[in-house]
Amino acid sequence: MAESNSPLRYPGGKGILSDFLAQVIETNGIKECIYAEPYAGGAGAALNLLFSGKVERILLNDADKCVWSFWRAALDHTDAFIERIRQTPITVDEWGRQRAIYTQHKRGILDLGFATFFLNRCNRSGIITRGGIIGGVEQTGKWKIDARFNREGLVRRIERIAAYREQIAVFNLDAVEFVRSQVLTANDRSQYLVYFDPPYYVQGSRLYLNYYKPEDHQQLATYLARIRHVHWLVTYDNVPETRALYARFRTMDFSLRYSAHSAREGREIMVYGPTLAPPADKTILDVA
Repeated sequence: MAESNSPLRYPGGKGILSDFLAQVIETNGIKECIYAEPYAGGAGAALNLLFSGKVERILLNDADKCVWSFWRAALDHTDAFIERIRQTPITVDEWGRQRAIYTQHKRGILDLGFATFFLNRCNRSGIITRGGIIGGVEQTGKWKIDARFNREGLVRRIERIAAYREQIAVFNLDAVEFVRSQVLTANDRSQYLVYFDPPYYVQGSRLYLNYYKPEDHQQLATYLARIRHVHWLVTYDNVPETRALYARFRTMDFSLRYSAHSAREGREIMVYGPTLAPPADKTILDVA
Protein backbone atom coordinates (compact mmCIF):
# COMPACT_ATOMS: atom_id res chain seq x y z
CA MET A 1 0.00 0.00 0.00
CA ALA A 2 3.01 2.30 0.40
CA GLU A 3 3.39 3.14 -3.31
CA SER A 4 2.79 6.78 -4.09
CA ASN A 5 -0.63 7.85 -5.24
CA SER A 6 0.04 11.55 -4.73
CA PRO A 7 0.66 13.80 -7.72
CA LEU A 8 2.95 15.94 -5.54
CA ARG A 9 6.55 15.20 -4.60
CA TYR A 10 7.30 16.19 -1.01
CA PRO A 11 10.53 16.24 1.00
CA GLY A 12 9.87 13.93 3.93
CA GLY A 13 6.58 12.73 2.49
CA LYS A 14 4.96 10.13 4.72
CA GLY A 15 3.18 7.93 2.19
CA ILE A 16 5.62 5.21 3.22
CA LEU A 17 3.93 5.12 6.64
CA SER A 18 0.57 4.07 5.18
CA ASP A 19 0.77 0.44 6.31
CA PHE A 20 1.81 1.50 9.80
CA LEU A 21 -1.07 3.98 10.05
CA ALA A 22 -3.47 1.26 8.89
CA GLN A 23 -2.20 -0.89 11.76
CA VAL A 24 -2.73 1.96 14.20
CA ILE A 25 -6.34 2.22 13.05
CA GLU A 26 -6.87 -1.54 13.38
CA THR A 27 -5.08 -1.88 16.73
CA ASN A 28 -7.15 0.88 18.27
CA GLY A 29 -10.46 -0.27 16.81
CA ILE A 30 -11.22 3.02 15.07
CA LYS A 31 -14.42 2.19 13.19
CA GLU A 32 -15.41 4.01 9.98
CA CYS A 33 -12.28 6.06 10.44
CA ILE A 34 -12.11 9.68 9.36
CA TYR A 35 -8.45 10.44 8.79
CA ALA A 36 -7.23 14.04 9.12
CA GLU A 37 -3.91 15.65 8.20
CA PRO A 38 -3.43 19.22 9.50
CA TYR A 39 -0.22 19.48 7.42
CA ALA A 40 -1.35 17.62 4.33
CA GLY A 41 1.25 18.60 1.74
CA GLY A 42 1.26 15.77 -0.79
CA ALA A 43 -1.16 13.71 1.37
CA GLY A 44 0.48 10.47 0.30
CA ALA A 45 -0.57 8.49 3.37
CA ALA A 46 -4.11 9.90 3.31
CA LEU A 47 -4.65 8.86 -0.31
CA ASN A 48 -3.20 5.40 0.25
CA LEU A 49 -5.51 4.82 3.22
CA LEU A 50 -8.55 6.06 1.32
CA PHE A 51 -7.88 4.09 -1.85
CA SER A 52 -7.26 0.88 0.09
CA GLY A 53 -10.51 1.24 2.03
CA LYS A 54 -8.82 1.62 5.42
CA VAL A 55 -10.62 4.92 6.08
CA GLU A 56 -14.03 6.30 5.12
CA ARG A 57 -13.05 9.92 4.52
CA ILE A 58 -9.95 12.09 4.52
CA LEU A 59 -9.68 15.71 5.65
CA LEU A 60 -6.72 17.52 4.10
CA ASN A 61 -5.54 20.84 5.47
CA ASP A 62 -2.65 23.03 4.42
CA ALA A 63 -1.99 26.59 5.54
CA ASP A 64 -0.09 27.20 2.30
CA LYS A 65 -2.59 28.77 -0.12
CA CYS A 66 -0.65 27.37 -3.08
CA VAL A 67 -0.86 23.76 -1.90
CA TRP A 68 -4.53 24.22 -0.98
CA SER A 69 -5.16 25.63 -4.46
CA PHE A 70 -3.63 22.53 -6.02
CA TRP A 71 -6.01 20.22 -4.15
CA ARG A 72 -9.00 22.44 -4.88
CA ALA A 73 -8.10 22.63 -8.58
CA ALA A 74 -7.58 18.87 -8.87
CA LEU A 75 -10.94 18.16 -7.23
CA ASP A 76 -13.10 21.02 -8.54
CA HIS A 77 -11.58 21.73 -11.96
CA THR A 78 -10.42 18.24 -12.86
CA ASP A 79 -10.92 18.34 -16.63
CA ALA A 80 -9.24 21.73 -17.03
CA PHE A 81 -6.37 20.64 -14.79
CA ILE A 82 -5.83 17.47 -16.80
CA GLU A 83 -5.89 19.46 -20.03
CA ARG A 84 -3.09 21.63 -18.69
CA ILE A 85 -1.03 18.56 -17.74
CA ARG A 86 -1.36 17.27 -21.29
CA GLN A 87 -0.85 20.55 -23.15
CA THR A 88 1.53 22.74 -21.13
CA PRO A 89 5.10 22.80 -22.53
CA ILE A 90 7.69 21.41 -20.11
CA THR A 91 10.41 23.96 -20.81
CA VAL A 92 12.59 26.39 -18.89
CA ASP A 93 10.63 29.32 -20.37
CA GLU A 94 7.36 27.80 -19.16
CA TRP A 95 8.94 27.19 -15.77
CA GLY A 96 9.62 30.94 -15.54
CA ARG A 97 6.02 31.73 -16.43
CA GLN A 98 4.62 29.29 -13.88
CA ARG A 99 7.00 30.55 -11.22
CA ALA A 100 5.74 34.10 -11.78
CA ILE A 101 2.16 32.91 -11.23
CA TYR A 102 3.20 31.03 -8.10
CA THR A 103 5.15 33.96 -6.68
CA GLN A 104 2.44 36.56 -7.25
CA HIS A 105 -0.35 34.54 -5.54
CA LYS A 106 -2.88 36.75 -7.33
CA ARG A 107 -4.38 34.26 -9.77
CA GLY A 108 -7.39 32.00 -9.36
CA ILE A 109 -7.40 28.50 -7.90
CA LEU A 110 -6.81 26.73 -11.23
CA ASP A 111 -3.87 28.92 -12.26
CA LEU A 112 -2.22 28.94 -8.84
CA GLY A 113 -2.88 25.26 -8.23
CA PHE A 114 -1.40 24.24 -11.56
CA ALA A 115 1.64 26.50 -11.11
CA THR A 116 2.28 24.86 -7.74
CA PHE A 117 1.97 21.41 -9.30
CA PHE A 118 4.20 22.32 -12.27
CA LEU A 119 7.02 23.66 -10.10
CA ASN A 120 6.73 20.72 -7.72
CA ARG A 121 7.16 18.25 -10.58
CA CYS A 122 9.95 20.22 -12.31
CA ASN A 123 12.09 21.25 -9.34
CA ARG A 124 14.75 19.12 -7.70
CA SER A 125 13.18 16.91 -5.01
CA GLY A 126 9.90 18.80 -5.43
CA ILE A 127 11.23 21.72 -3.37
CA ILE A 128 9.50 24.77 -4.81
CA THR A 129 11.07 27.55 -2.76
CA ARG A 130 14.76 26.71 -3.21
CA GLY A 131 14.96 23.49 -5.17
CA GLY A 132 15.90 24.85 -8.59
CA ILE A 133 15.04 23.34 -11.96
CA ILE A 134 15.88 19.70 -12.57
CA GLY A 135 18.86 19.83 -14.94
CA GLY A 136 19.53 23.50 -14.24
CA VAL A 137 18.62 26.57 -16.27
CA GLU A 138 21.00 25.48 -19.03
CA GLN A 139 19.63 21.92 -18.93
CA THR A 140 23.10 20.44 -18.77
CA GLY A 141 22.41 18.05 -15.90
CA LYS A 142 21.96 14.29 -16.22
CA TRP A 143 18.21 14.67 -15.73
CA LYS A 144 16.14 17.25 -17.60
CA ILE A 145 13.21 19.42 -16.53
CA ASP A 146 10.63 16.84 -17.64
CA ALA A 147 12.22 13.91 -15.79
CA ARG A 148 9.43 13.82 -13.19
CA PHE A 149 6.62 14.98 -15.48
CA ASN A 150 5.12 11.74 -16.80
CA ARG A 151 2.01 13.29 -18.29
CA GLU A 152 -0.26 10.25 -18.58
CA GLY A 153 0.83 8.81 -15.25
CA LEU A 154 0.04 12.11 -13.54
CA VAL A 155 -3.31 12.33 -15.35
CA ARG A 156 -4.22 8.90 -13.98
CA ARG A 157 -3.39 10.03 -10.44
CA ILE A 158 -5.56 13.15 -10.77
CA GLU A 159 -8.43 11.13 -12.24
CA ARG A 160 -8.30 8.65 -9.38
CA ILE A 161 -8.32 11.39 -6.76
CA ALA A 162 -11.27 13.08 -8.48
CA ALA A 163 -13.20 9.80 -8.46
CA TYR A 164 -13.07 9.94 -4.64
CA ARG A 165 -13.97 13.62 -4.36
CA GLU A 166 -17.08 12.91 -2.26
CA GLN A 167 -14.81 11.40 0.40
CA ILE A 168 -12.21 14.19 0.41
CA ALA A 169 -12.52 17.57 2.12
CA VAL A 170 -9.85 20.26 1.74
CA PHE A 171 -9.14 23.20 4.04
CA ASN A 172 -6.80 26.21 4.13
CA LEU A 173 -6.45 26.86 7.86
CA ASP A 174 -3.84 27.10 10.57
CA ALA A 175 -3.28 23.55 11.81
CA VAL A 176 -4.66 24.16 15.30
CA GLU A 177 -7.70 26.01 13.95
CA PHE A 178 -8.32 23.10 11.58
CA VAL A 179 -8.40 20.64 14.48
CA ARG A 180 -10.62 22.92 16.55
CA SER A 181 -13.16 23.50 13.80
CA GLN A 182 -13.19 20.14 12.01
CA VAL A 183 -12.38 17.55 14.67
CA LEU A 184 -13.19 18.88 18.11
CA THR A 185 -16.70 19.91 16.97
CA ALA A 186 -17.55 16.35 15.85
CA ASN A 187 -20.26 14.46 17.68
CA ASP A 188 -18.09 11.35 17.80
CA ARG A 189 -14.40 12.17 18.09
CA SER A 190 -13.55 8.47 18.45
CA GLN A 191 -13.92 8.07 14.66
CA TYR A 192 -11.02 10.40 13.94
CA LEU A 193 -7.32 9.76 13.58
CA VAL A 194 -5.36 13.00 13.30
CA TYR A 195 -1.84 12.66 11.97
CA PHE A 196 0.39 15.71 12.50
CA ASP A 197 3.50 15.95 10.33
CA PRO A 198 4.64 19.52 11.02
CA PRO A 199 7.56 21.21 9.25
CA TYR A 200 10.91 19.87 10.42
CA TYR A 201 12.38 21.63 13.41
CA VAL A 202 15.88 21.94 11.97
CA GLN A 203 15.50 22.15 8.18
CA GLY A 204 11.94 23.44 7.87
CA SER A 205 12.91 26.89 6.60
CA ARG A 206 14.87 25.32 3.72
CA LEU A 207 12.17 22.89 2.64
CA TYR A 208 8.84 24.62 3.22
CA LEU A 209 7.26 27.98 2.50
CA ASN A 210 5.23 27.84 5.73
CA TYR A 211 7.97 26.77 8.12
CA TYR A 212 7.76 27.05 11.92
CA LYS A 213 9.79 29.08 14.36
CA PRO A 214 10.69 27.47 17.73
CA GLU A 215 7.75 29.19 19.42
CA ASP A 216 5.37 27.70 16.83
CA HIS A 217 6.63 24.19 17.58
CA GLN A 218 6.19 24.91 21.29
CA GLN A 219 2.62 26.12 20.80
CA LEU A 220 1.71 22.95 18.90
CA ALA A 221 3.14 20.71 21.63
CA THR A 222 1.31 22.71 24.32
CA TYR A 223 -1.96 22.47 22.41
CA LEU A 224 -1.68 18.71 21.92
CA ALA A 225 -1.07 18.27 25.64
CA ARG A 226 -4.42 19.94 26.32
CA ILE A 227 -6.81 18.28 23.89
CA ARG A 228 -8.81 15.29 25.10
CA HIS A 229 -10.61 12.31 23.59
CA VAL A 230 -8.93 12.59 20.20
CA HIS A 231 -6.66 9.98 18.60
CA TRP A 232 -3.53 11.70 17.35
CA LEU A 233 0.01 10.97 16.20
CA VAL A 234 2.93 13.28 15.50
CA THR A 235 6.13 12.68 13.55
CA TYR A 236 9.15 14.98 13.82
CA ASP A 237 12.82 15.10 12.98
CA ASN A 238 14.64 13.40 15.81
CA VAL A 239 16.55 16.25 17.42
CA PRO A 240 16.96 17.24 21.10
CA GLU A 241 14.48 20.11 20.73
CA THR A 242 11.60 17.93 19.55
CA ARG A 243 12.36 15.21 22.08
CA ALA A 244 12.17 17.83 24.83
CA LEU A 245 8.86 19.21 23.52
CA TYR A 246 7.20 15.79 23.65
CA ALA A 247 8.99 14.26 26.64
CA ARG A 248 5.68 13.72 28.46
CA PHE A 249 4.36 11.39 25.74
CA ARG A 250 5.25 7.93 24.49
CA THR A 251 7.68 8.15 21.60
CA MET A 252 9.39 5.77 19.22
CA ASP A 253 12.47 6.31 17.09
CA PHE A 254 12.33 5.30 13.43
CA SER A 255 14.11 5.93 10.14
CA LEU A 256 12.94 6.70 6.62
CA ARG A 257 14.84 6.79 3.36
CA TYR A 258 14.57 10.16 1.65
CA SER A 259 16.09 11.72 -1.43
CA ALA A 260 16.31 15.50 -1.20
CA HIS A 261 19.17 16.37 -3.59
CA SER A 262 20.96 13.20 -2.42
CA ALA A 263 19.93 9.95 -0.76
CA ARG A 264 19.87 10.18 2.99
CA GLU A 265 18.34 8.46 5.97
CA GLY A 266 15.97 10.59 8.00
CA ARG A 267 15.94 9.83 11.71
CA GLU A 268 12.60 10.74 13.21
CA ILE A 269 10.41 10.24 16.24
CA MET A 270 6.82 9.08 16.41
CA VAL A 271 4.79 10.62 19.25
CA TYR A 272 1.63 8.82 20.40
CA GLY A 273 -1.31 10.71 21.83
CA PRO A 274 -2.59 9.39 25.19
CA THR A 275 -5.60 7.59 23.66
CA LEU A 276 -3.57 5.49 21.21
CA ALA A 277 -2.01 2.10 21.73
CA PRO A 278 1.01 1.39 19.48
CA PRO A 279 0.67 -1.58 17.10
CA ALA A 280 2.29 -4.75 18.41
CA ASP A 281 4.34 -5.13 15.21
CA LYS A 282 6.69 -2.16 15.33
CA THR A 283 9.01 -3.60 12.68
CA ILE A 284 6.75 -2.05 10.05
CA LEU A 285 8.49 1.25 10.82
CA ASP A 286 11.86 -0.23 9.91
CA VAL A 287 11.74 1.03 6.36
CA ALA A 288 15.15 2.65 6.01
